[in-house]
Amino acid sequence: MIVCIAEKPSVAREIANVLGAKTQKDGYLEGNGYQVTWTFGHLCELKEPHDYTPVWKSWSLGQLPMIPPRFGIKLKQDKGVEKQFHIIEELMQKADEIINCGDAGQEGELIQRWVMQKAGAKCPVKRLWVNSLTEEAIREGFQTLKDQDAYQGLYEAGLMRAIGDWLLGMNATRLYTQKYAAGKRQVLSVGRVQTPTLALVVARQREIDNFVPKQSWVLSTMYRDTKFNATAPSPNPSPEEEGSTRRKKSLPPRGEVGGGQLEFATEAEGKALLDSIKEKPFTVLSVEKKKGTEAPPRLYDLTGLQVDCNKKLGLSAEQTLGIIQSLYEKKVTTYPRVDTTFLPDDVYAKCPQTMNGLYQTKFAGVAPYADLIRPLGGGKPLRKSKKVFDNSKVTDHHAIIPTGIIPQGLTELEQKVFDLVARAFIAVFYDDCKFETTTVIGEVKKKEDDTSILFRTTGKVIIEEGWRKVLAPTKPLRGEASSPSPSGETEGGCIPVFAKGESGPHTPSLSEKWTTPPKPYTDATLLRAMETAGKTVEDEELRDALKENGIGRPSTRAAIIETLIRRHYIQRQRSSLHPTPTGFELIDLIHEELLKSAELTGRWEKKLRQIERHEYEARTFLEELKQMVTDIVLAVLKDNKTANIQ
Repeated sequence: MIVCIAEKPSVAREIANVLGAKTQKDGYLEGNGYQVTWTFGHLCELKEPHDYTPVWKSWSLGQLPMIPPRFGIKLKQDKGVEKQFHIIEELMQKADEIINCGDAGQEGELIQRWVMQKAGAKCPVKRLWVNSLTEEAIREGFQTLKDQDAYQGLYEAGLMRAIGDWLLGMNATRLYTQKYAAGKRQVLSVGRVQTPTLALVVARQREIDNFVPKQSWVLSTMYRDTKFNATAPSPNPSPEEEGSTRRKKSLPPRGEVGGGQLEFATEAEGKALLDSIKEKPFTVLSVEKKKGTEAPPRLYDLTGLQVDCNKKLGLSAEQTLGIIQSLYEKKVTTYPRVDTTFLPDDVYAKCPQTMNGLYQTKFAGVAPYADLIRPLGGGKPLRKSKKVFDNSKVTDHHAIIPTGIIPQGLTELEQKVFDLVARAFIAVFYDDCKFETTTVIGEVKKKEDDTSILFRTTGKVIIEEGWRKVLAPTKPLRGEASSPSPSGETEGGCIPVFAKGESGPHTPSLSEKWTTPPKPYTDATLLRAMETAGKTVEDEELRDALKENGIGRPSTRAAIIETLIRRHYIQRQRSSLHPTPTGFELIDLIHEELLKSAELTGRWEKKLRQIERHEYEARTFLEELKQMVTDIVLAVLKDNKTANIQ
């Protein structure tokens, strides 16, 4: 008999249905030579300190560091867990072969391996690896089963992650609690990922609290109902600017150099300049038009989806993960816990079938995607871009996309999240957005001498919407700060047609400007900060490079944020995340940079990824962990300060 073990009863039923195992038994399904059973997520966990030795049951600085000679696992203390485990154990003891059907990721691998170890499984083990739960994907998966050994690196990385969290969490939490909160009921929870994440939130709040706004004044003018901003000459001026600069004697003081907006430190300075040009004509020096293109946004990885759901739907990271997991289990989207935005080449052949499923999709009797998909049809092949299909950017899983199964019975929020995934998928097969940028540079000569003040305005016009017909972009055209506009309208404000050399009256004005503090983190921006180890990065390619050093896994980052909230280290105020007084105090107590630095923790995460790829020895990593924990304990014990958490 072949025993298949899935991570959830619902997934087990899908697999059993494909295999023909339709007889319901207590804790499993049977038929056609298969027995399909399931776990409820983690049935097993690492042993607690007191399971190794009774002296570790009480919290004492003298017993630190706690480093077991060999880590062990145990069943979770739960009657339902114990009952299901004994069913699994009996099936595995009699099995001829086991097929691990756990979630196709690091955590899923660890969950099932621990159960098999605890059950004493001795027979050969194969691994099912699928990107969706459709019948087609499951059948293909069973036709391409691999030996469990092929996923040894994945298991070792998951095991080292769990051991690392145990070593650091157990030791550092007891260490800081006993050292700085002895006699109080407050437990100072310190974690490998949660503490650097808390440090990011605390650092941002301190930036906000310590921010001192700076005042300046900005000169602009209205010419032909168009606003022009005073600007310094660019480092690479146009011939018109260059000629204008050569024949001028000076530029206003304290202005920014390099084509930036001129700002004045005092109102008097700006007003003096304004008065000197008030009655002089405005002359257009140059009108430059450039055409550009903008590629469709990337497909979604989990973090990207959580970011957009937070921005567009107001969902927390944890809520988004729950919804996209539900859509995966309903077979309408692919595996969600992914950190790539690319698809492998072999998925391209299946895309027309997926598109057909979206074409037929209806919500409340309306087909929202039919009109968007129709222009892609007509017998022509779908566009294939290297920015979408790239085998080198895909390892175990690809980006989140629809499966082509027509959604049925979705909740309102599930529909909205599915809609984001569906539109992102459709958009990547559309042409680039084409636009034209018009930059107009003018000058006004000062009254008292022959010098001139340069002014600049820019407008963008969408020539061909391309992918923008499918979805509203999360950010405007490159270089603009305004919202996207319909075709034919300018992004930077509608500007009339200007001709080089034209001249006329204008109305200059001086406006006050204040620098603004950084914004508090939201779920969206904190997820991005965790993904890039605290670095602020907009460019997608650079962000990809930093993912290797991100802290936490895509599947765990939402839980980390919620853990910090549950432990009262941060709080959610509307959509913003702020540290609590306890959160501030805890970070101030921690002097060991390794415990609170996102960058240093990110290097640790990189080693875990290297273990997964067999590029780093798990044994070496474990020894480094033990030494690091020992060093931290010794450093804190030597601290003579008597700081206390209130």
